[in-house]
Amino acid sequence: MPKYVFDAHRLVGPVPFDDLPSDPRGEMDRLGIDRACVTHTLSLHSDPQAGNEALLALGDPHLVPVPVVVPGETRDDWEGVRMIRLCPERHRFDLTGPRALRSLEALGLPAAIDLDETSPAQLRHLAERLPGQRLLVLNPGYRRLRALAELMEEAPNVWAEIGTVNTQGGVEWLAARFGARRLVFGTGAPVSDDCGPRFLLDHLDLPAEDVERIAAGTLEALL
Repeated sequence: MPKYVFDAHRLVGPVPFDDLPSDPRGEMDRLGIDRACVTHTLSLHSDPQAGNEALLALGDPHLVPVPVVVPGETRDDWEGVRMIRLCPERHRFDLTGPRALRSLEALGLPAAIDLDETSPAQLRHLAERLPGQRLLVLNPGYRRLRALAELMEEAPNVWAEIGTVNTQGGVEWLAARFGARRLVFGTGAPVSDDCGPRFLLDHLDLPAEDVERIAAGTLEALL
């Protein structure tokens, strides 16, 4: 089991379709997750600016804020922010348009984006236009492994979250091709189940040092 676990993808706040706990720390402690990157659900489902303000007010060192950026609409001068999140489908903007490119270049921060919000082709185009832009693909799933692998082959500035790569040997398959340094642990909890990804992490058929990288080291380096 890894000594330290850093969840790259967690949510806080209300959602339109469920009643979720407002404080994720209890569940994190139960599953041995030491730290998490978190995005506020208001930023995803309603008002990005209000959600970002609520997120940055949390003030918990175990919860690393990941505000949602809508190019031209939200602030982009947050002190201490280490990663942002992009939702081009949900918030209706062009991921590779001139406004988004200018905003990302000015920020200079890693950007997390759900694969369902975009496409491998768009991500590849973004990686080509901004070769210094670090991109973390959330929720890639296991049905699109070949497309994800093709993207990672062509774009060395793309990392992948493993929480939904829950097919036998899927994470090991990616690690053999790209190394554990481009794979990060994440859950999408509490909207998504976090027990499954945590179990997956503990049972990876990889050297211990690679498991430690996936558990926390890769994300720490990315940030």
